[in-house]
Amino acid sequence: MATIRHVSAKDGDVLLLVGTMKGAFILRSGPARERWEIGGPYFRGQPIYALAYDGRADRRRIWAGSASEHWGATLASSDDFGRNWNTPESALIRFPEDAGASLKKIWQVQPGRPDEPDVLYAGVEPAALFESRDGGTTWALNRGLWEHAHRPKWEPGFGGLCLHTIIPDPVNRGRLLVAVSAGGVYRTDDGGRSWQARNAGVRAQFLPDKYPEFGQCVHKVVRHPSQPLRLFLQNHWGLYRSDDGGDSWRDIAKGVPSDFGFAMAIHPHDADVVYILPIESDEYRCTPEGKLRVYRTRDAGGSWEALAKGLPQKDALETVLRDAMDADAMNPAGIWFGTRSGKLYGSRDGGASWSLVLEGLPPVVCVKAAVVGEPRRARVAKRTKAVRKSAARRSAPKRAAGVRANRRVPAKRRVTAGRAKRRAATERTKPRARRRTGARAR
Repeated sequence: MATIRHVSAKDGDVLLLVGTMKGAFILRSGPARERWEIGGPYFRGQPIYALAYDGRADRRRIWAGSASEHWGATLASSDDFGRNWNTPESALIRFPEDAGASLKKIWQVQPGRPDEPDVLYAGVEPAALFESRDGGTTWALNRGLWEHAHRPKWEPGFGGLCLHTIIPDPVNRGRLLVAVSAGGVYRTDDGGRSWQARNAGVRAQFLPDKYPEFGQCVHKVVRHPSQPLRLFLQNHWGLYRSDDGGDSWRDIAKGVPSDFGFAMAIHPHDADVVYILPIESDEYRCTPEGKLRVYRTRDAGGSWEALAKGLPQKDALETVLRDAMDADAMNPAGIWFGTRSGKLYGSRDGGASWSLVLEGLPPVVCVKAAVVGEPRRARVAKRTKAVRKSAARRSAPKRAAGVRANRRVPAKRRVTAGRAKRRAATERTKPRARRRTGARAR
């Protein structure tokens, strides 16, 4: 039987929470993110689709949603980085008897706003939203969404009928956005009492009506807190941006090898930077051309560039699922993703270069990055410092050849670079002539 290992973390450390089809793993590193300690496997043999770190109100709490074939779906928490887990005898999240449904999986655990430290949300299968107002002790079904007229008409996607994305608005307390596969995007503006479909412009490739009111198979939605009205959406065929909180969407898929995909992450410090990992098609769910490439936009979807340095570019038939990519809050930011083949990749420089962090895992379905305490700038390796110094020298203002940096040149001597060079060379020979002959230099 495999030994369960544990990690210890302190303020400034970076955590990677990795959910797989056979348990959860916790990776810890210092701010440089060069070497990783590995904890786990926790919940051995159980699929872990949801992991979350809650650092609000001085907590250091990890949430994990497991799906046991025998015990059903359960939500557990740990306050010591996995050494001990609080797993209640009765399920924390469960449907009321009058709902006529039973919990299958927990797909998402989302902490609420920073100034609401006791609020948490959970997205589950069958597609529903649960909310806790007491730090996760008790949970309640959101009746407004569950009783929506559209819900009985939602169809399950390939992975099931799941609510997988939850985005609280950072400014408007009454506004919350969720995504359902396959139901589409829904938004509430009154704290969850009522919900409206927000899918205008999003394609449903598999339906006779390609642009219906609802029924789209949305795979992921992200937003930066500094731009509360701007959203990015990875669809089942389609890549979109909204500038009005989801009221309308426009296609931004120009420049990518495929607009099919699952994973999407936004840069923690730059609202214009988004990362995706395209998949060839819904019939062949592998990376296009057998090349593992992350694509990045630095102009909010205006253009995309492939990021492949350090990633395999031959026979890399990989799949990355919707919740298997995340960014940490360090500076420079780290971008991390896991594959269905059990590999974990990461970039410590915002995607410029990549390395294999870990391999030999069960299929990865969830990756969440977190920083314990306040994030800070990562230490830069020596060779990176040398590169930066070299770049600084290259970018410094160029001086005329032969002109010393500290020499004060009178304003009257505004000469060309060639004349300055000749004059400097002449002046350097004058003291030498005095030493040799004692004569006054002419």
